[in-house]
Amino acid sequence: MNRQMIQVIPGITTSDGAGVRLRRSLGGHDRQRLDPFLMLDEFSSNDPNDYVAGFPPHPHRGFETVTYMLEGHMLHEDHLGNRGHLKSGGIQWMTAGRGIIHSEMPQQESGAMRGFQLWINLPAREKMKPAGYQDIQDASIPRVHLPHGGLIKAIAGRCQSSNGTVIQGPIHGLSTEPLFFDIHLSSDEVFSHPVPSSHHSFIYVYEGDLSIGDQAQQAPRQAALVLGEGDRVTMQSGANGAKAIWLAAKPLHEPIVQHGPFVMNTQEEIMQAITDYQQNRLTTP
Repeated sequence: MNRQMIQVIPGITTSDGAGVRLRRSLGGHDRQRLDPFLMLDEFSSNDPNDYVAGFPPHPHRGFETVTYMLEGHMLHEDHLGNRGHLKSGGIQWMTAGRGIIHSEMPQQESGAMRGFQLWINLPAREKMKPAGYQDIQDASIPRVHLPHGGLIKAIAGRCQSSNGTVIQGPIHGLSTEPLFFDIHLSSDEVFSHPVPSSHHSFIYVYEGDLSIGDQAQQAPRQAALVLGEGDRVTMQSGANGAKAIWLAAKPLHEPIVQHGPFVMNTQEEIMQAITDYQQNRLTTP
């Protein structure tokens, strides 16, 4: 059964870090979320005043952050000694776990800076595990080429092509079993793919025109488009093609208590995270 669009969560303009201008859908108004997805930001500007201040050192605990760069160049550095150059088409997948202190700073003073940051919750049993970091360049992300000119970048999960070929994205083996595709469709092209019926799923259109499901529901741009029940997702582009990210993951069904960059299950755990950070214990076992 094809999934249909059941909710639209529009992106709202805000800023984060040291003043980076962005558009927040998930995690924005009334902190609307889609378990286990906590937040989705889109940043997109040709004006360096919107991004040059970047994200100076700051802490996280209890979840994973995913930064996908469409255009531009940012430098990741963290307390573990990781140093990653996030360039056009690349992705950074960071597990905060018990705690990480990192920065993401633009390495350009002009031109376009464009991409997404996604926050994915961790199950309670993993919130205090050691932090980790993966820096994946564009050339390491496998593609599926569609019969009519489109392509799929498989960032997380398994992607099946129309001829039955299956490719595995570089991110796999996580508890939430995430699927993350960047979908580029040519004119009037259809893409259909199975998805576990247990997973929550949404689409975010960032270019062109797209319709979703059996009813060809027109998909607004710059909004998290929440999909209902089913075991398949089908989408079709308009005359000028479309680009969208599609995400799905296994929900955790656990309580969420958030205080800024800390996401735990109880208020007591949040207070402990704040105390640990203030006393320089956030990242120590």
